Amino acid sequence: MKSGDAAIPDFTWIPTVAAIAREAGARLREFLAQGVETEYKGDVDVVTAADRAVEKLIRGRLHEALPEHGVFGEEGTRERMEGEFRWYVDPLDGTTNFAHGFPQFCVSLGLEHRPSALAPGDDGTLLAGVIYDPMRDELFAAERGRGAWLNDRRIQVSRTPDLAESLVATGFPSRKRHLNPNVHFYQEFTLRSHGVRRAGSAALDLAWTACGRLEAFWEFNLNPWDTAAGILLVTEAGGRVTDFAGNSYRLDSREVLASNGLIHNEMVSLFQDMFAGRNLAPIPTPQEFAARRAARNAG
Repeated sequence: MKSGDAAIPDFTWIPTVAAIAREAGARLREFLAQGVETEYKGDVDVVTAADRAVEKLIRGRLHEALPEHGVFGEEGTRERMEGEFRWYVDPLDGTTNFAHGFPQFCVSLGLEHRPSALAPGDDGTLLAGVIYDPMRDELFAAERGRGAWLNDRRIQVSRTPDLAESLVATGFPSRKRHLNPNVHFYQEFTLRSHGVRRAGSAALDLAWTACGRLEAFWEFNLNPWDTAAGILLVTEAGGRVTDFAGNSYRLDSREVLASNGLIHNEMVSLFQDMFAGRNLAPIPTPQEFAARRAARNAG
């Protein structure tokens, strides 16, 4: 993890929302300790009582603290959607992990500014984001123009310059996994990197990219509540977020690619080649990899 000693800025939104995220995380720990009862909201998409209860808690706390702000939640909350400010809320990102007692899940809240002149289908500006990991007591926070932070330390993306030396992450859908092309990308990136992790929480994968634990993260078919906070964290930490073609990321995009910026073009090129079925060069041998690294270091 890369961190600095900069003074914590005078945040506008973070103190209030961080407190809400911590309270929500404490409730998740209580639910986990009591035992998790699950049900399904699709063929195989798991939802728990915790998802709904914690979204209700967050919705209430946001209304108390920021009564004019809208809330767009994963579990169905759609309140004050015509407002100038909108929070994208995932009360429990990593529900399948949570349901199995696997300690990789979080609370995610991202704030979008949507001025009145903005067309309904256009993105506003992401202003703030908080991702709280209640099992590690790690609070990731960012406000536009004020950097990204982990608890009281400023964070930055890693400086690893090559995919071959990078640890990257991805995710897969709970349903229709056999129709998702990501398994092919998973194989290619596994062969061309230090490894691919699939831990089951997109928000935490983005936060870990922001703090340098990962060099990149990609996934298909995410939703705004999955990504809003994490996108701001990555960009404020010095990284880059696009779709797989390198175009500007949109909150309704079906593709997200977040990286430290240094390996971004390499990943985009590999995506383009994989989609087109071309130029998939042989995997470098250990000797070729060592020679390339030595040549770069010598330069």
